Amino acid sequence: MKTIIQIVLWVGCIALGYLIYNSITGPIKFNEVKQERYAQVVAKLKDIRNSQDAYKTVNGNYANDFNSLISFIDTANYVITQQRDSSFMEFDKAYGIDLLKEVKIIDTLGFVSIKDSLFKKDTRYKNLMDVPTAANGEKFTMKAAFVEKSGYRAPVFQVKVDKEVILYDQPKDLLSREKAALSVEEVNGPSIYIGSLDEVSTTGNWPAVYDKKNDQ
Repeated sequence: MKTIIQIVLWVGCIALGYLIYNSITGPIKFNEVKQERYAQVVAKLKDIRNSQDAYKTVNGNYANDFNSLISFIDTANYVITQQRDSSFMEFDKAYGIDLLKEVKIIDTLGFVSIKDSLFKKDTRYKNLMDVPTAANGEKFTMKAAFVEKSGYRAPVFQVKVDKEVILYDQPKDLLSREKAALSVEEVNGPSIYIGSLDEVSTTGNWPAVYDKKNDQ
């Protein structure tokens, strides 16, 4: 009986020790996984923003779906122009004399491929819709719209993904805490996103640390 009690106590001590160890190392490992995966997602969101900015420059609005955006990258060009001042003499009927007229002339110098400008030889743009760390091929959600601001109809867009898609294999208690995060040092809220459907903004909801990671 004494031997059995000793065995039970040893098992209990080992189990308790494991729980204490896991309670300390669990959040550390979670943060390491989170930061690595978030950095990959942020890099992809920046690619999407750059592509959307190019789309707006050419079309005056944002793409509402990834097929349109990728097709645009494949085929569209930036127009390279040069503006110069010029003048000429024109007869003014009101005064009955020739008057100097000044004008601005815009010359088209050439074209630059959007694809080469943004991605050079890299073909990663073909998978812009794919969440890089997803387990089951989940896609980013993207929407485009217009908002009224001071009498001006401004184009807007937003791309987002739920944190649960990114951290699908992490402990549920830590994931729940992460989705409720509210801090200047964290990605706030239940999702990572860039842009807004309510404001004229193309910023993301991640802290500066993820920008630094991508610049390294």
